[in-house]
Amino acid sequence: MNSRTQQGVVINIHALGAVVRLDDGRLATVPAADLARNRDRYDRALARRKPAEFIVTGDERHPLAMLAPQIHDADLEEQITHYLKMTQEWEKPDAAPAHERHFLRKKRRAALFESRHSPDS
Repeated sequence: MNSRTQQGVVINIHALGAVVRLDDGRLATVPAADLARNRDRYDRALARRKPAEFIVTGDERHPLAMLAPQIHDADLEEQITHYLKMTQEWEKPDAAPAHERHFLRKKRRAALFESRHSPDS
Protein backbone atom coordinates (compact mmCIF):
# COMPACT_ATOMS: atom_id res chain seq x y z
CA MET A 1 0.00 0.00 0.00
CA ASN A 2 1.71 3.17 -1.18
CA SER A 3 1.11 6.53 0.42
CA ARG A 4 1.77 10.05 -0.79
CA THR A 5 0.89 13.56 0.28
CA GLN A 6 -1.71 15.43 -1.68
CA GLN A 7 -3.77 18.61 -1.34
CA GLY A 8 -7.49 18.34 -0.68
CA VAL A 9 -10.51 20.19 0.66
CA VAL A 10 -12.75 18.83 3.41
CA ILE A 11 -16.28 18.83 2.02
CA ASN A 12 -18.19 16.89 4.68
CA ILE A 13 -17.86 15.71 8.28
CA HIS A 14 -20.14 12.93 9.50
CA ALA A 15 -20.42 10.33 12.27
CA LEU A 16 -18.12 7.82 10.55
CA GLY A 17 -15.36 10.26 9.54
CA ALA A 18 -15.13 12.85 6.80
CA VAL A 19 -14.98 13.23 3.03
CA VAL A 20 -12.18 15.05 1.23
CA ARG A 21 -12.07 16.15 -2.41
CA LEU A 22 -8.48 15.66 -3.53
CA ASP A 23 -6.86 18.07 -5.98
CA ASP A 24 -7.13 15.47 -8.76
CA GLY A 25 -10.94 15.39 -8.31
CA ARG A 26 -11.24 12.07 -6.48
CA LEU A 27 -13.16 11.73 -3.22
CA ALA A 28 -11.29 10.23 -0.28
CA THR A 29 -12.57 8.93 3.04
CA VAL A 30 -11.15 10.08 6.37
CA PRO A 31 -11.30 7.45 9.14
CA ALA A 32 -13.20 8.35 12.32
CA ALA A 33 -10.03 7.87 14.42
CA ASP A 34 -8.12 10.55 12.49
CA LEU A 35 -11.14 12.86 12.64
CA ALA A 36 -11.35 12.40 16.43
CA ARG A 37 -7.61 13.12 16.86
CA ASN A 38 -7.70 16.27 14.74
CA ARG A 39 -11.30 17.42 15.10
CA ASP A 40 -10.47 21.13 15.46
CA ARG A 41 -8.29 21.14 12.32
CA TYR A 42 -10.99 19.35 10.31
CA ASP A 43 -13.65 21.79 11.55
CA ARG A 44 -11.48 24.78 10.54
CA ALA A 45 -10.71 23.21 7.15
CA LEU A 46 -14.41 22.61 6.49
CA ALA A 47 -15.42 26.13 7.54
CA ARG A 48 -12.70 27.86 5.51
CA ARG A 49 -12.80 25.55 2.48
CA LYS A 50 -9.04 25.97 2.20
CA PRO A 51 -6.90 23.15 0.82
CA ALA A 52 -5.02 21.10 3.40
CA GLU A 53 -2.22 18.55 3.08
CA PHE A 54 -3.31 14.90 3.39
CA ILE A 55 -1.51 11.58 3.39
CA VAL A 56 -3.40 9.48 0.83
CA THR A 57 -3.25 5.68 0.92
CA GLY A 58 -5.27 2.90 -0.66
CA ASP A 59 -6.13 2.15 -4.25
CA GLU A 60 -7.22 4.59 -6.95
CA ARG A 61 -10.93 3.82 -6.56
CA HIS A 62 -11.16 4.01 -2.75
CA PRO A 63 -8.49 6.32 -1.37
CA LEU A 64 -8.10 6.90 2.36
CA ALA A 65 -6.91 10.32 3.55
CA MET A 66 -5.46 11.47 6.86
CA LEU A 67 -4.20 14.92 7.74
CA ALA A 68 -0.48 15.23 7.18
CA PRO A 69 1.54 16.55 10.10
CA GLN A 70 1.58 20.33 9.77
CA ILE A 71 4.60 22.46 10.48
CA HIS A 72 2.92 25.60 9.23
CA ASP A 73 -0.11 26.84 11.17
CA ALA A 74 -1.66 30.03 9.81
CA ASP A 75 -3.35 30.92 13.11
CA LEU A 76 -0.09 30.60 15.02
CA GLU A 77 1.73 32.64 12.37
CA GLU A 78 -0.89 35.38 12.74
CA GLN A 79 -0.50 35.40 16.53
CA ILE A 80 3.30 35.63 16.20
CA THR A 81 3.00 38.49 13.71
CA HIS A 82 0.65 40.35 16.05
CA TYR A 83 3.03 39.82 18.97
CA LEU A 84 6.05 41.05 16.98
CA LYS A 85 4.18 44.17 15.86
CA MET A 86 3.23 44.81 19.47
CA THR A 87 6.83 44.44 20.67
CA GLN A 88 8.14 46.88 18.06
CA GLU A 89 6.72 49.62 20.26
CA TRP A 90 9.12 48.51 23.02
CA GLU A 91 12.19 49.38 20.92
CA LYS A 92 13.95 52.64 21.63
CA PRO A 93 13.64 54.81 18.51
CA ASP A 94 17.13 56.32 18.86
CA ALA A 95 18.97 53.00 19.45
CA ALA A 96 19.79 50.06 17.21
CA PRO A 97 17.21 47.26 17.27
CA ALA A 98 17.69 44.68 20.04
CA HIS A 99 18.56 41.85 17.66
CA GLU A 100 21.38 43.95 16.15
CA ARG A 101 22.70 44.94 19.56
CA HIS A 102 22.72 41.29 20.59
CA PHE A 103 24.49 40.22 17.39
CA LEU A 104 27.17 42.94 17.75
CA ARG A 105 27.81 41.96 21.37
CA LYS A 106 28.27 38.31 20.38
CA LYS A 107 30.52 39.30 17.48
CA ARG A 108 32.75 41.35 19.80
CA ARG A 109 32.98 38.48 22.30
CA ALA A 110 33.93 36.06 19.51
CA ALA A 111 36.66 38.42 18.28
CA LEU A 112 38.00 38.81 21.83
CA PHE A 113 38.01 35.03 22.30
CA GLU A 114 39.89 34.52 19.02
CA SER A 115 42.46 37.17 19.91
CA ARG A 116 43.14 35.53 23.31
CA HIS A 117 43.27 31.98 22.01
CA SER A 118 44.90 32.36 18.62
CA PRO A 119 47.87 29.98 18.01
CA ASP A 120 50.32 32.84 17.13
CA SER A 121 50.00 34.65 20.47
